[in-house]
Amino acid sequence: MNKKEFAASVEAIRNKLYRTAYMYLGNEASAYEAIDEAVYKALKSLKNLRQPEYFNTWITRILINVCKDELSRIKRLQPEENITINMNSTDEIDTDSLSLKEIISRLPEDLKEIIILRYFSGFTLAQTAVSLNMPQGTVVTKQRRALSILKLELSEEEV
Repeated sequence: MNKKEFAASVEAIRNKLYRTAYMYLGNEASAYEAIDEAVYKALKSLKNLRQPEYFNTWITRILINVCKDELSRIKRLQPEENITINMNSTDEIDTDSLSLKEIISRLPEDLKEIIILRYFSGFTLAQTAVSLNMPQGTVVTKQRRALSILKLELSEEEV
């Protein structure tokens, strides 16, 4: 794959990349910065792409890693006393005021990745499995678990 093909491929999936980054980071500016960083890293390591047919999953994996790095950086910079999470007496997250995006962000990392890739980036089960480097059956199981957690959290919110 040459640089012209790279640019065309990135442009073709730009919206998917944005949705993925936005779901991880929660704001537009950070999402665009993450995309820029991921595209830069992907271009630098383009020679490492063994199978061009997996370009979408490869660059999405790079983007996810950039987003995780950014979230880690933000967490390190924020003092813990400034972090507020609404908790009720049973130490569960109070979902009365949470949106779907906030509930998804509270999922365990492995489950959150699958939900974002499958439902916000439009990846198939096979593409998700390749992107996360796990068997497809594991992706199905984790997706089912994540959806049941989301259903439970959302149904509690309606009550």
